[in-house]
Amino acid sequence: MMAAVMDWQVHPAAPTGLSEEQAAYREAARDFARAELAPHAAHWDAHSVFPREAIAQAGELGFCGLYVDEAAGGSGLTRLDAAIVFEELAAADPSTAAFISIHNMATWMFAAHAAPALRARWGAELASGRKLASYCLTEPGAGSDAASLRTRARRDGGDYVIDGAKAFISGAGSTDLLVVMARTGGDGARGISAFAVPADAAGIVYGRKEEKMGWNSQPTRGISFEGVRVPADHLLGAEGDGFKIAMKGLDGGRLNIASCSLGAAQGALDAARRYMGERRQFGKKLAEFQALQFKLADMATQLVAARQMVHTAARKVDAGAGDATVWCAMAKRFATDAGFSICNEALQIHGGYGYIREYPIERLLRDCRVHQILEGTNEIMRVIIARHLLNSEEELR
Repeated sequence: MMAAVMDWQVHPAAPTGLSEEQAAYREAARDFARAELAPHAAHWDAHSVFPREAIAQAGELGFCGLYVDEAAGGSGLTRLDAAIVFEELAAADPSTAAFISIHNMATWMFAAHAAPALRARWGAELASGRKLASYCLTEPGAGSDAASLRTRARRDGGDYVIDGAKAFISGAGSTDLLVVMARTGGDGARGISAFAVPADAAGIVYGRKEEKMGWNSQPTRGISFEGVRVPADHLLGAEGDGFKIAMKGLDGGRLNIASCSLGAAQGALDAARRYMGERRQFGKKLAEFQALQFKLADMATQLVAARQMVHTAARKVDAGAGDATVWCAMAKRFATDAGFSICNEALQIHGGYGYIREYPIERLLRDCRVHQILEGTNEIMRVIIARHLLNSEEELR
């Protein structure tokens, strides 16, 4: 096992075109991943440990509120800055990095839309990682079709009363605040509102922890809301704004998950490169076989192309571009597909060793597979892209 731990290092290669500040963020994230995530990731995965202490340490470095405004306690960085950080964290541990990215998304949604008093109460706690948030959109009968959700919030005096159920909620049962989408009006997207709900509110019931293929360092549960009362000032934005808030949050969330796929792919590529330099077959190193050289070259090319697309989409979001949503969809689709493919090829290069848990490859593969499903499946990303192409005369440039 020691050999496998020593074999696992966060990648040394640096993306080009970064500012001095971005290079510093990348270095800080890389150092943290090497020291606090890499040595423990296999244990957390094998024993389903939710590493709150490590996440809190990430918060001390500003990684739990990366693109939350400084006025709300966050780091006030750009989406591109955040993408760089998430990639470095995921190169060591995609599962924990992905939870940190989801927490960032939920924290930004809260901080950007909460009333001032509510923001003052929770904002700094969330952005520091002392408190953690879950994002509650998906329902048992409303996965990709989020606008059809059935959880309902009705006004009752000075409160809203929430009834319904959510499914596949990351961190559920171990977080402190829930950003909940619930229906306050009629059918469709315009009838949905967003709420900040304390995770220990009366009437909240958590389901069993799901047994998953990957992402084992973060719990996933369903949540039932049975007459859950929250004060009216826990509404985020105005009534009917919930779907719009959710979709804006998901633009960033898709970038985040795409960045986590970049990290997993970079970790797998580096592991494959090292293995090819060490392993001998038929009297020579694997690195001397041209077929494997070509495979490695294709993996690197896919990764660099995916990284450039993610960074371009992040710049679009930072600039408030009108086509940012479609760019985020393209980046999420391309990077998560490429990330899984690269991890799969790296496992193939490792042969039987790639399939056993002494090496990190099988964990990287398991952890990044779900990226093609969550934050909108890659099939839904194609729908978003196609609608833009068919309904807009604007070129994608």
